[in-house]
Amino acid sequence: MRRFLTRVAPVAVAVAALAAPAVPAGAAAAPGLSFRPLHYNINGYNWGGYAATGSGFTSVSAAWTEANATCRSTDDLYAPWVGIDGYGSSTVEQTGVATDCSSGSPVHQAWYEMYPANPVYLSRSSYPVSAGDHISASVTYAGSSKYTLKLTDSSRGWTYTTTKSLSSQRTSAEVIIESPTGAYPNFGTLNFTSATVNGSSLGSFGPVALDPSNGAYEARTSALGSGGTSFSETYLRE
Repeated sequence: MRRFLTRVAPVAVAVAALAAPAVPAGAAAAPGLSFRPLHYNINGYNWGGYAATGSGFTSVSAAWTEANATCRSTDDLYAPWVGIDGYGSSTVEQTGVATDCSSGSPVHQAWYEMYPANPVYLSRSSYPVSAGDHISASVTYAGSSKYTLKLTDSSRGWTYTTTKSLSSQRTSAEVIIESPTGAYPNFGTLNFTSATVNGSSLGSFGPVALDPSNGAYEARTSALGSGGTSFSETYLRE
């Protein structure tokens, strides 16, 4: 995923020359920073949440209430998302909502990404998101290397669905928060609910818990709830 505002932070210069992808009508994409596969030699690195590992993953879904974040710097950028692949593989099929502070104030924007392709940001006028909105997201393998990505803002009354193709391994499924800049805005506590993998509770897969860290922990991932479908992320530091 890449920043969607016209201002590009210095940390983004190295990728600013990447060509923008072809996007559907009503969507937008711009250069910035990408949400990438996890390099998990350090616990969490820039991921927080849970990753189920194995093979043959076909679906992942979760819901959350979009946090009322406070920007600490213009580098702050993060997103809750759900996806297949990325934990130990070179692709990610994912969708969620980004909060970008490059303007000095938090800006929310829905997006999806079939990494390593560039991210696609949805039009903020057609698919608006604000703090407090109830979001649900899912990624489903549709066969023949095709994935259906679905994002719903029930507070605003919209749903976006697209089907894209990507050759991938389907060796993990995740419910995640991520900051590609390594700098989180203060999002307080974000609660994930209704987290499922392959139609069963996330917890039934014995997923790996991840705490994001850039040398010190930036957020804390809670234990899974008793039903295995809920957990929280609590902000610790930028």
